[in-house]
Amino acid sequence: MPTDPSQNGLSHAEVLGTVIKAVYAVASRRTTQAFAATVLGAIIKTLEQNYPFLKGVSITGREVSGSDVISIDPDINQIEREKIGKAIEAIIRILYMDLAGKTGLFFLKELKEQAGDEVTSELRGYNVDLSLLQTEQRYLHRQHRRKTKSESDVSLLGYTWKNVGSWKFDPLQKTCVLFDKDGKELDRLDLDTIIESYVTHLTHEEEELPASVTTELHLSDKEFELLKMLSTRDMDAETAVVLLHISKNEFESLVSNLVRSELLHYVSYNEIELTEEGMSLITANTQETPSSA
Repeated sequence: MPTDPSQNGLSHAEVLGTVIKAVYAVASRRTTQAFAATVLGAIIKTLEQNYPFLKGVSITGREVSGSDVISIDPDINQIEREKIGKAIEAIIRILYMDLAGKTGLFFLKELKEQAGDEVTSELRGYNVDLSLLQTEQRYLHRQHRRKTKSESDVSLLGYTWKNVGSWKFDPLQKTCVLFDKDGKELDRLDLDTIIESYVTHLTHEEEELPASVTTELHLSDKEFELLKMLSTRDMDAETAVVLLHISKNEFESLVSNLVRSELLHYVSYNEIELTEEGMSLITANTQETPSSA
């Protein structure tokens, strides 16, 4: 029996298709379209084990517009909304967890822009909250930065990732060829096998997030103003208190909250600076807010 269309009149196939095309568009900015299509296709193929209806998603490797690369079987409209939402969340999580640094932090912001406000809003009806995923992403990014590199990160051929100087994707063989810094071939990795192993690891050993992370980060006007001030100049506490028109106790409370949120950190006992997440937050909000004439 067909499920009901969305409140905006979008079918399940249209919602799923728009999200996958948006993911493809964002990924294509960072690599070739052929490689992005291959990786996305391999991820979806692996997820078919949990979501069989994803067999209705077809991704070609042609370097043409996203609308031609991706097609969705209309039979997906028969699938329950909740199952489609879980599949969408799995695809997004797998991709953002693999992106490092600022590239990863901006992934969901770009994804929302590509998908558009209508679909982004509609996804809440599928129990997919992109703002919540963005908060989780920031948390996982911080946790990843804290972990030290494992000593066991050595391949069966005896090289570590420090030895890898470059790599090349072979679209015909669907393999990634690794080279050392002198251009000598180190290894050939089957892309489908890599992604299947990676997706299986993520879906079976997903890290449980603390309750504090399940709420979107909200800053007061003064907290955000302090972050902006610190992003443009160096200043002492007394100057900040005057510019913010607050008391010293209020200033100390602001700093304490921002340190707990990991947007600021101490570089000495009496000196603080923006973290990478704090700088990314300021940059993202600056880009979203048009400057006044």
